[in-house]
Amino acid sequence: MARNDGIDRTVARNQDLETPADVAKVQEHNEREKDSYSNQDIVPERTALNVHFKSPTDDYVKMFEQMEQDGVISTRGLKPDAVKYGELIFDVNSAYFYNHGGYEFAKQFYADAYKAAVEIVGGEQYILSAVMHADERNQAMSEALGEDVYHYHLHVVYIPVVEKQILWSKRCKDESLRGTVKETITQVSRSKKWESKPVLDKDGNPMLNAKGKKILKSSYSVLQDDFFHFMRNAGYTDVERGERGSTEEHLTVTQFKVQAEQQRLEAVTGQVAQAKRGLENAKAATEKQKKKLEALQKETKTAKTVALTVQEIETMGKKATFGNNITLTPDECDTLKRYAVNGIIANADNKRLKEKLASAEKTVSIWKQRYEAVSEKYMELKQKAQPFLDALEIASERVRAFINSILIRGKETQEHKHPAQKRGQDMEL
Repeated sequence: MARNDGIDRTVARNQDLETPADVAKVQEHNEREKDSYSNQDIVPERTALNVHFKSPTDDYVKMFEQMEQDGVISTRGLKPDAVKYGELIFDVNSAYFYNHGGYEFAKQFYADAYKAAVEIVGGEQYILSAVMHADERNQAMSEALGEDVYHYHLHVVYIPVVEKQILWSKRCKDESLRGTVKETITQVSRSKKWESKPVLDKDGNPMLNAKGKKILKSSYSVLQDDFFHFMRNAGYTDVERGERGSTEEHLTVTQFKVQAEQQRLEAVTGQVAQAKRGLENAKAATEKQKKKLEALQKETKTAKTVALTVQEIETMGKKATFGNNITLTPDECDTLKRYAVNGIIANADNKRLKEKLASAEKTVSIWKQRYEAVSEKYMELKQKAQPFLDALEIASERVRAFINSILIRGKETQEHKHPAQKRGQDMEL
């Protein structure tokens, strides 16, 4: 997929559909038959913009069975577990269509790509469905550009067939017919359809290796070449072929999304770490304010203890024998004056401490609100990243190795093994 180096590259992939269940899943995805999708980039409001260059007349399996009944294809000699269906996916990076105007340009491009598919498959009659998806949002580009950008690509579900000559057997009564062609059938055969081809020299002769054996070119590489040359001949001279010998031509849409999600994981992990640091800072500030409040409360309590109560002062002195005057002893008078002075000072201190206490309580309330807000944000980010964090904590090396193995999967693996999207996996492209 896109390498962000300013070069637009054609990509063609061949996907084996090994079981009826695989066929059903692909049909649900391509024809948008499901109510919901695990691919969150699908925008249902745009599904009407998807373009069928060939619409299926029934479900894929029933179409196959009807073609077999009509004699269009033959499964004679085919093993029960043989691959009977395939899917071609034609693609160019999203930036290519964005820079050429988007939807209308994509429709014309894939109309021409469909013509290439017809040639590659061997005839339109062997194609069950061909649809361009225009309803899948490229999230990374959309976020980078601040506007919706869509990833246009073409799905072509087909039956892999080859022409096979049936010869008269040695048991034929007419000796002149023995070994000659009895009939030619269109046989369903994935292995023969995609067998490797010899590399030719400038004179058109097969090239040989040091051991004298033919040098073979993988069917995957041939598919890439055929699609690229067809589109170039159709006038799209500003595209390049996916590079040989690199992982780029093997990087599927799903793998590209894994790469993007890995980058998102790193970003979310950074946000979680930042939020965690903010939470720790908020906790520290809250604890500091709490200690200040406790000190003020202790100071206030001490001041209240020192100050005399009204009742204590009222008990001092004796009533005189004559009149209403109160007599005090010299010691009581000194004590009362001392208490009065201390009381005035205590009142002043109490007022000051109350003001400081009110201010501290207000500050603590503010920090508590900040702490709760940061804590809530931290928990949201932690919950969002938890599956990734758990996986990294349990087996960090295996997780990173797994992701890297997807991203750097080499050409030989793709040539000799089935493509990355296997049985039981949704084709969310």
